[in-house]
Parts: sequence; structure tokens; C-alpha cells
Amino acid sequence: MAQPSTSRVTPTVLVPELLSFSPHFLLDDTINIANDGVGRAVDAMEDFLNRWAETRLQKEPDWDADKELEQGLVSFQTLLEFHTDIAFDFFEAWSLRNIFAVHPDLPLVAPHHAGLNFDQLPEREAELLAEVDELWRKIENQKHLKRLLTRAARASQRHAKQAQTRLDRLSFIQPEQLRGLHVLAKDVDTLYMNVSGLPPLDPTDMDAHLPEPGKREWEVGKAGYLSWASAQLIENAKGAAAGGSVLGGASAEEVSAVISKEDVAAAVHALGKES
Repeated sequence: MAQPSTSRVTPTVLVPELLSFSPHFLLDDTINIANDGVGRAVDAMEDFLNRWAETRLQKEPDWDADKELEQGLVSFQTLLEFHTDIAFDFFEAWSLRNIFAVHPDLPLVAPHHAGLNFDQLPEREAELLAEVDELWRKIENQKHLKRLLTRAARASQRHAKQAQTRLDRLSFIQPEQLRGLHVLAKDVDTLYMNVSGLPPLDPTDMDAHLPEPGKREWEVGKAGYLSWASAQLIENAKGAAAGGSVLGGASAEEVSAVISKEDVAAAVHALGKES
């Protein structure tokens, strides 16, 4: 008993990716256009037969036009659709087997596959995938760094605006005044230490050191002299910082004749010993 021969049928390979469209959809659209043409032909034939029937009824009033026209149109439409279906069935089969078929022996390469080697080992493929993942990680890190830099730049701009606002508020201070303040700043610590070493002020003795009527403050005892000399030194320092000499109650010549820096220093030293 002979065994039946088995024939291997190779399926047709379609490559719609290379064609940028689906061959089945193209053939379906072509068949639909043909069927639409058949429908228009039947409609045109019906209009023609209706005009022909009206002309014949004028000559033969007893003629039954409806039955014959209906049967004729149905036969005409059936005949056209039958031949159209057969013709386009063959056309579709032939197109899929010839026009859109790719032979297995044809070395076909897609444009985006040109130059690629598909014979890579699985290990090499795993390495490439790991490299791709690493690149993706670097890209994400760069995006994160960009967001941080953008945020830092905005914060820096905000701080710069605040600093500019503060600078504008202090712009009324002239450079000469700043130099005077620098000179005073050097003696702040010394003045603070001297003031801290003074005895506490007794409110009950405030009236005892007031100058007598008709006498100047520096003529009434050591305390009055020191108080007057300290006030004059402070006014001199203020006048020097402002670019001039301001003396309250006495002219510059009087002060120079009565007091000098060495005298004030000796008085302060003596007062420190007594206290």
C-alpha cells in the first residue's frame, strides 16, 4: 500500500513594512471601486430603460413595463456582479502570489536593517542590552542634574535680587563716611573695655556733679572736667568723620588752649587708679 505523498506548502511572505501599506487593504479598495462601478452601471441602465419604457407605453398602452424592466435589471446586475467577483478573485490571488510575494531565496534587507549583523550570540546581545540600560541610566541622571541646576540657578537669581535690594538700601552711605566708620571701628573694642571698667553710676550723685551757676562744666572738679573732656572728644570725632570740626559751647581755639589729648589720657589714667 503506497503511502500518500505529502507536499510542503510554503506560505506566502508579505512585507507591508517595506511597502508602507497593507497589500490586502489595497486589493480590497480596488475591488470596492470595481463594485461601485457596477452599481453605477446598473443605475444608468435603469434610467435608460425607464425612458425607453415611457416612449414604448405611448405607442403600446397595454404593454406591462414593470415586470419586464425589473427582471431585466436583476439579470443585468447579477451578470455583472458574477463576472466581477470571478475576475477580481483571480486578480487578488494572482497579486498575492506574484506582485506582493517575497521568494525565500531573495536576499531582502529592510533599510533600517542595513549593515546589521543578526548572527550575534546571546551573550553579545545581553551585553548590548546592558549597555543600552546603562546609557538610559546616564540619560536619566543627566535629566535629574539638569533639573537640579535649573532650580539652583533660579535660587541664585533670587538671592542676587535680594542682595541688590539690600545694596540699594545702603547706597546712601558715601565712601568718605565708610572710611570714617572704619577708623572708629578700630577703637570700638578699646572704648568698650574702658567703659566696662568704669564703676556703676549712682543716681543719687547725679545732682552733686552738676556745675554751679555761673561756672562752666570743666571748671567744677575732676568729674566735671572729665565729663566735659569726653564730650568734646566725641564731638571732635563726629566732626572729623563728617569732614569738619564741631565743638559745643567753646571754639576750637579754646579747647586747644585748655585741653590736649595727653591731658585727657592722663586724666583717664588717674581716674582709673582712684576707682
